[in-house]
Amino acid sequence: MSIANNLTFKAILTTIGRNTGKEHSVWAKAVTYNDMIYFSRRNPNSDWLKNAIANPEVKVEFDGEKFSGIARLVKDEGLARKISSIKYTEKSRQEESRVVLEVELSSV
Repeated sequence: MSIANNLTFKAILTTIGRNTGKEHSVWAKAVTYNDMIYFSRRNPNSDWLKNAIANPEVKVEFDGEKFSGIARLVKDEGLARKISSIKYTEKSRQEESRVVLEVELSSV
């Protein structure tokens, strides 16, 4: 699957609750880069991030299409900075340290 690079958009990210085992969906700003979807946070204290780390099988919905995917934390600081530079136009926000989640999609 090929995804256009350097897009920023709102998507629905669905994770499986690490405690409840139930689906949990949130609207979040996403970024495309190198055929992946990225979500990020300034801090790691969000349920969707903790859920995706505990159970990396996620779903992403955007442009009326639904995808399943596998999530993983980005450990490459250069890549994390690149995602922030695409996601934000303000220089100060681009330079903030972020926890970045990468999702490799497949069609549902």
